[in-house]
Amino acid sequence: MTPFQRDHTHSEEERHAKANDREYNERFCYADNRIKTSKYNIFTFLPINLFEQFQRVANAYFLFLLILQLIPEISSLSWFTTIVPLVLVLTITAVKDATDDYFRHKSDNQVNNRHSQVLIDGKLQNEKWMNVRVGDIIKLENNQFVAADLLLLSSSEPYGLCYVETAELDGETNLKVRQALTVTSELGADISCLAEFNGEVICEPPNNKLDRFSGTLFWKDNKYSLDNEKMLLRGCVLRNTEWCFGMVIFAGPQTKLMQNCGRTKFKRTSIDRLMNTLVLWIFVFLICMGIILAIGNSIWEYKVGSNFRIYLSWNEVLDDPVLSGFLTFWSYIIILNTVVPISLYVSVEVIRLGHSHFINWDRRMYYAKKDTPAEARTTTLNEELGQIEYIFSDKTGTLTQNIMVFSKCSINGKTYGDMYDELGRKIEVSEKTPAVDFSFNLLSDKKFKFYDHSLLEAIKIGEPTVHEFFRLLALCHTVMPEEKNEGDLHYQAQSPDEGALVTAARSFGFVFRARTPETITVYEMGEPVTYQLLAILDFNNFRKRMSVIVRNPKGQIKLYSKGADVILFDRLHPSNDDLMETTSDHLSEFAGEGLRTLALAYKDIDEDYLAQWLKKLHFASISFDNREECLSALYEEIEQNMMLLGATAIEDKLQEGVPETIACLNLANIKIWVLTGDKQETAMNIGYSCNILTDDMNELFIISGHTALEVQQELRKAKECMLGSSRDIGNGHTFSEKKKNSDSVFEETISGEYALIINGHSLAQALETDLERIFLDIACMCKTVICCRVTPLQKAHVVELIRKYKKAVTLAIGDGANDVSMIKTAHIGVGISGQEGMQAVLASDYSIAQFRYLQRLLLVHGRWSYFRMCNFLHYFFYKNFAFTLVHFWYGFFCGFSAQTVYDQWFVTLFNVVYTSLPVLAMGLFDQDVNEQNSMEHAKLYEPGQLNLLFNKHKFFICTVQGIYTSFVLFFIPYGAFADSVRGDGLHIMDQQSFAVTIATSLVIVVSVQIGLDTNYWTAVNHFFIWGSVAVYFSILFFLHSDGIFDIFPSQFPFVGTARNSLSQKSVWLVILLTTAVCVMPVVALRFLRIDLNPTLTDKVRHMQQARRKHRPLEHNLKRVRRTSSRRSAYAFAHQEGYGELITSGKNMKGTSHFSMTPGGRIQNSTSWIENLLKKRTDPTGADRTPKQQHQ
Repeated sequence: MTPFQRDHTHSEEERHAKANDREYNERFCYADNRIKTSKYNIFTFLPINLFEQFQRVANAYFLFLLILQLIPEISSLSWFTTIVPLVLVLTITAVKDATDDYFRHKSDNQVNNRHSQVLIDGKLQNEKWMNVRVGDIIKLENNQFVAADLLLLSSSEPYGLCYVETAELDGETNLKVRQALTVTSELGADISCLAEFNGEVICEPPNNKLDRFSGTLFWKDNKYSLDNEKMLLRGCVLRNTEWCFGMVIFAGPQTKLMQNCGRTKFKRTSIDRLMNTLVLWIFVFLICMGIILAIGNSIWEYKVGSNFRIYLSWNEVLDDPVLSGFLTFWSYIIILNTVVPISLYVSVEVIRLGHSHFINWDRRMYYAKKDTPAEARTTTLNEELGQIEYIFSDKTGTLTQNIMVFSKCSINGKTYGDMYDELGRKIEVSEKTPAVDFSFNLLSDKKFKFYDHSLLEAIKIGEPTVHEFFRLLALCHTVMPEEKNEGDLHYQAQSPDEGALVTAARSFGFVFRARTPETITVYEMGEPVTYQLLAILDFNNFRKRMSVIVRNPKGQIKLYSKGADVILFDRLHPSNDDLMETTSDHLSEFAGEGLRTLALAYKDIDEDYLAQWLKKLHFASISFDNREECLSALYEEIEQNMMLLGATAIEDKLQEGVPETIACLNLANIKIWVLTGDKQETAMNIGYSCNILTDDMNELFIISGHTALEVQQELRKAKECMLGSSRDIGNGHTFSEKKKNSDSVFEETISGEYALIINGHSLAQALETDLERIFLDIACMCKTVICCRVTPLQKAHVVELIRKYKKAVTLAIGDGANDVSMIKTAHIGVGISGQEGMQAVLASDYSIAQFRYLQRLLLVHGRWSYFRMCNFLHYFFYKNFAFTLVHFWYGFFCGFSAQTVYDQWFVTLFNVVYTSLPVLAMGLFDQDVNEQNSMEHAKLYEPGQLNLLFNKHKFFICTVQGIYTSFVLFFIPYGAFADSVRGDGLHIMDQQSFAVTIATSLVIVVSVQIGLDTNYWTAVNHFFIWGSVAVYFSILFFLHSDGIFDIFPSQFPFVGTARNSLSQKSVWLVILLTTAVCVMPVVALRFLRIDLNPTLTDKVRHMQQARRKHRPLEHNLKRVRRTSSRRSAYAFAHQEGYGELITSGKNMKGTSHFSMTPGGRIQNSTSWIENLLKKRTDPTGADRTPKQQHQ
């Protein structure tokens, strides 16, 4: 490889790819098609994993202590007291990490081992995806995933067209059209021609822009421009196209899908980060204590030490007090290291593992319809679930089911779709409600359900307006039918909305069956009727409506139009005023229920007028100047004085329980932002359905500027409006932003509720460095933020913005590959196993089947995990300060000699055996309030957001309590036994008896303390706490027994110490006194706090205890129906419609699958308008078959 090529590999400025020439392409060292989301392999696992684990301050600290303990001159404790737990912690963590990575490997292998047909050596061969290379030519078949980013060469469709679904990329399920270059589409499926294709593509380097591509194809001494419309991106699915061929441009990690996935981050909880800080503090504290004791040792050795050498014979006399103090310093560092024992980290891992299993085992988060339980895919983030402040949610498939259902309609002033009982009262539709029987229609959609029988009756008796209503739905659209077998009819709709309307018309007897560029065939109540298609007035975002002009078999010309009601109502004939008022009321009622509404209208057109209009349309269509404006003016001209037919109401079905879940999470002070690739109008409709948008809001700001200056002006205007209202309004809702640090957004008090809606192109400007703080300030002052038309990487940038400036704990939830980037960026990533594949689940930390389970995941499991972990840490630090600092006090009475108070076995077993299980039981099972109250009282979640239960202040409190307890544990027995004697005149205490008394007092005190700290008692808690005390006494007497002495006389020389000490009444009195002095202040302070200043948790606990004898009534949040201004749901497309494509015939196959209207290949005409003008004089041709027309 030349130096130039090596540099090119690292900083690619443009890509050179040659078809069917691997040798040429390999010179550039492009990535192959293998993807890798795993972190380790069998060789790198051990070094990388150990390196990651020793990045934990505590693990490095314990390794350092282990090294010290291996030095005999300074070690008072055996090395096994540290190495055994350290190895245990490292092993447990390594096994967990290896397991997680194994599943990532498994997922990678599953994708990498998929098969594609690759053209190699002139033959199509099955190759694994991971073996595909840049420049290869691949054959795709219908419903297959695209293996890499391909340049479309040819397809089974006319003109090299093909249809793809991009749900994995942008969450949109509507079909997109891609078209090959004319010169390459001629290659067709001829393998020999494709094998000889040697075109070279020079294009942009790999990037994450999903909607952009620029390049040039050089072939046969010609250059051809390439854009995004000629690319098939990895993650797309080929639809409604039998086959296509494509040339690989980007592969594997360089594909746009993988470029948008973001890097996998090592996620750690805020408690983990706090513990690292606390360990450093404790280490400093430990050094300070070591220095104090070392100085004391030096002074003592200098003044007193030499007098003791007659009693303590040394092999080598140490005369230097400074050196003695230095060695003593390290000895005390070893002895006092138990203030942060490694068992803390073992216990934390066990507790987190238990919490993860509780999530996996929760039957209330099990979705029976898909046999999908909730799954904790990581065990390290559970307590973070109890501290979420911001939720970033996808829309399609996350909040909604992405299923559009024709729900209600208004026809000629009468509504259909509601159900009433005998007394005329409206009733809710349930599973038991009998649906309309469509058996009369053999072509009806078997999945379609409608419950109002009066609508079918109106059709059967032949009401003209009802027939015209469904005729419009069957004709006015751009849906493509597919009928491979007789009666097996499938619609390929540009959006789910259109599919729902055409399906409704189909089931009610107006079956759209086939189309050609000039005709539409509809089966009306079983009879085939062919309409001549004269024009399609296509939808776009400005028109917000779509119209078709058709000639029926009788020769009548009609315009059918559907669109946003506010648009169509302005174009109605004055005679429609009364009907418009009635329909408007119906639309408001539909919109109030969160349904997506459309108005329908028609118009009879005069033949002569249409001829003149078509001529003007022809000239406008071929003009170069102001073409779009001219066409819009002509559309506007003919779409006047229409007659209103009625309105439709489509339900964009939300997932079950979404509004209730969002309402409850809002009560918990969790802010929900919706980040969607969908268009603005659709997102806003869902916002109203979910009640995150309401008409009670003071203002709804829509940011839609295209330039940085426009966006800045719109943002400042919104800010001025909010601040101005805040100054004018003295009451109402108050929203205050907390100023957490100097870098956070400014503090403002906002009166009222506001919402911010921002489009993707505006968001791109808002996320620039000079505008991001302004955008963040305004967004955080709003109750609701919805970002529309955003790319996957923009989603991640929004999440990162909150993480960077707000320092808030974030959660991202989504169900598609377009959500992976934000899922990886957020503190917590939640994947929903939905209709868009499993990419989001595989990248997530937690997976659930429905959005509604998020409420239980956070308010129950998250809050309990945070509460338990905080209580666990508070108690653990307390008991270890109490245990360890006794050595500090003892140092002043043992000549600072680094002698331990306790025997070595007690030091080893205290954290591992005597106190490990009770604290684990508290960390696993404790709860302040039950799950029902956790869900009902969402405000209980706020302490986690504010980090109130364990922070530096709480740590200081437990440290003071531990120091106080250690002081009492040492000095009460010392003062009681210093000068006392037994009845026989002998001293009560020797060093070992003193150690037994302190150790027994310690075990009893910490056991009583954990009893006080436990809020929820189970049989496990009782067994572990009192069982641990019993185990302590059993081991104590065993270690001081004659039997163990006979076996190991040198290891256990203090025979009978425990028996002699604990047989003295004075010892027990001292133990009881010590316990009382340690515990009573805590009891008194807690009593006063709860009585004088109870928290919400205290109040709920009191209420829970008061009604324990009476089972509380279930309290459910009722679904609130909004009363809203009408919101049109005309979201048929995310770009301009397919009208011109249909009428040009480019998307029509040579032969029709529709058996009733066989047709030949459509002739290519220079203009579809010219054809219509020629046929205008032949009105009888409207009902001819396509074959006859083309003859």
